[in-house]
Amino acid sequence: MSAAQQLPDILSPEFAADPYPAYAVMREEKPLIWHEATKSYIISRYEDVERVFKDKQSQFTTDNYDWQLEPVHGKTILQLSGREHAVRRALVAPAFRGSDLQEKFLPVIERNSRELIDAFRHSGSADIVGDYATRFPVNVIADMLGLDKADHARFHGWYTAVIAFLGNLSGDPEVTAAGERTRVEFAEYMIPIIRERRDSLGDDLLSTLCAAEVDGVRMSDEDIKAFCSLLLAAGGETTDKAIASILANLLVNPDQLAAVREDRSLIPAAFAETLRYTPPVHMIMRQSATEVELTGGTIPAGATITCLIGAANRDEQRYREPDRFDIFRDDLTTTSAFSAAADHLAFALGRHFCVGALLAKAEVEVGVNQLLDAMPDLRLANGFDPVEQGVFTRGPKALPVNFTPSAA
Repeated sequence: MSAAQQLPDILSPEFAADPYPAYAVMREEKPLIWHEATKSYIISRYEDVERVFKDKQSQFTTDNYDWQLEPVHGKTILQLSGREHAVRRALVAPAFRGSDLQEKFLPVIERNSRELIDAFRHSGSADIVGDYATRFPVNVIADMLGLDKADHARFHGWYTAVIAFLGNLSGDPEVTAAGERTRVEFAEYMIPIIRERRDSLGDDLLSTLCAAEVDGVRMSDEDIKAFCSLLLAAGGETTDKAIASILANLLVNPDQLAAVREDRSLIPAAFAETLRYTPPVHMIMRQSATEVELTGGTIPAGATITCLIGAANRDEQRYREPDRFDIFRDDLTTTSAFSAAADHLAFALGRHFCVGALLAKAEVEVGVNQLLDAMPDLRLANGFDPVEQGVFTRGPKALPVNFTPSAA
């Protein structure tokens, strides 16, 4: 095992400004690092992160979520394993794939995107992040659940506090307290709504969760509340960064933007490459169930492992010219990019593969299509260079664009 030397600390401003050079050094020279501040082992190579996520020998657990997620969400599906996990996943998964997604929720996605675009399409300029990306997925989730979109500001405040809690690697007590308050506030908001919905089921996702039953098991009010909290945070934060990132990547590669504008069937490939090149989530933690050998040394049982998705997705041993955005690359499979068979790591892999991957894909496809329809000559504002921000999650903070105003 190697100790971190001549590398910016993952908590440092230098690392936050641009982690990619540090990722390259880690992969090459220090594939296993003990990080004292987070009390975790950091891994950065594709083969190691893939092995941890797929975990075919039950060597890794999500026990870390007991302290990482439960304080803000309550006990979630991500903390479960074995049959308990399989049953809970079977309760929620149908709403995020197949006919439910296409017939019930695709119109919701299309309507919410159109409403946001209509608010700025006449203006000739917009900030894709502030005017669209940060609002779109939260509005979709609220609509899917049958919640009042007028509460958008509260939803956004809650998920921002939750994401800050998850990314609070330095242990700031104020960030911790704000995240823990969110759990209380969200429960006070959601539990009465869940109880009312049980008495008057509708056609929304919350009603579906209230009525779902697998092998005689139904979700409790607390189960549903925790899942909704997780959905708002994970679905909001990751999808808003994904939308901002795919547009930023295309705007700084105008030849590829032109190709996508001409052939919209390339949007899934552009999204898959964005997930590889600039993933919304840069690190996911796991815990070792046994002593385990990974590249660079041995990790003891019961240790926290920080899996650097942002580093693994640019591994030279896995991808050709990994630091180049290329929607036409032949070493990334678009057809499986949104399934547990993906050959990028942005959605994790294995039994804890992101249940909302197809929802995110649908939102990105609808969003990019509608934005390009409304703004055929979409371009970056003069002189603007998109800059990513964040360590745990990462994406452009702003994306000002200009375009010829269009009619509705």
